[in-house]
This record gives sequence, C-alpha cells and structure tokens, in this order.
Amino acid sequence: MTVRKILQYGDERLNKICAKVEKVNKKTLNLVDDMMDTLYEGNGIGLAAPQIRILKRVVLIDLGEEEANPIIIINPKITAQSGSEKDYEGCLSYLGYEGEVYRPTDVTVVGIDIKGKPVKYEASGLLARAFCHEIDHLDGVLYMSRAEEMHEIPIE
Repeated sequence: MTVRKILQYGDERLNKICAKVEKVNKKTLNLVDDMMDTLYEGNGIGLAAPQIRILKRVVLIDLGEEEANPIIIINPKITAQSGSEKDYEGCLSYLGYEGEVYRPTDVTVVGIDIKGKPVKYEASGLLARAFCHEIDHLDGVLYMSRAEEMHEIPIE
C-alpha cells in the first residue's frame, strides 16, 4: 500500500465533481488501501478519493473509536438529514486552519461497501459531520465555502 500526497487548497481538482464507481474491483480496493495509509499518516478522521487525485466517489472515515472499524463507503449519498449544529472543522487539504460550519446533527447515508453490497448508516454528531464533509469533497465543495469564520491553528 502507499501513502499518497494529499492535494492542498487551491488545487482545481478539489473543486471537481467525482464520477460514480461502476464496479468494485481490484483497482477500487487498492485505492481504499492507499486511502487508509494516507489517512492514518495524516492523522485525520476522514478522507475522500479526490483529495489524493482520484475523482471517484469513495470515502473513508475513522473516528478512532475503540472496536469500531473504519467506514469505507462507495457512492455515498445522504438520503435524510435533520437538526443543525455549528462546530469547528478542519481538513487534510487545508492544514493550519479550521472553520465554524453548520451541519446537520443527524444524517442517513446509503452507498455500497468494498464487496459491492448496499450499506446504510444512521449517523449523528461527529460521524454525521464527517459524512457531510467527505461527501462534499465528492461534489467539489470545500468546507471553507460553508464556514462562517476561519481561524489559523498551529500545525503540530
């Protein structure tokens, strides 16, 4: 597996709408493996394929909760949402900054897993926020465009 370079703010590829994955195959599985290596190297909680130059609808989320497997969802779509909450977000594609963004407090997300089987997630709190953030990436939307305020933060 490979740690890939994460595209940074200003790269036009981050503003592209990603194509649907038509078939889960070896290439898709290799992409997922590379996304995992890249996410963990970057110490983030989520990564979308376009952040590593692949304009496909693949998302990886790992909140680091014990006994929870990372969520890998292909062709994710939010089918329901409710509530609203403002909180801080950051992004591996915009290091050193965070912004205050309103997101739904609860979402339902459907897609397929790495075996091509349908999956559905009922998410709230941080997981709902992460789904919204990463799915935005697939649609070429960066959180900075949704932020009310941006703040510089120290990079460790």
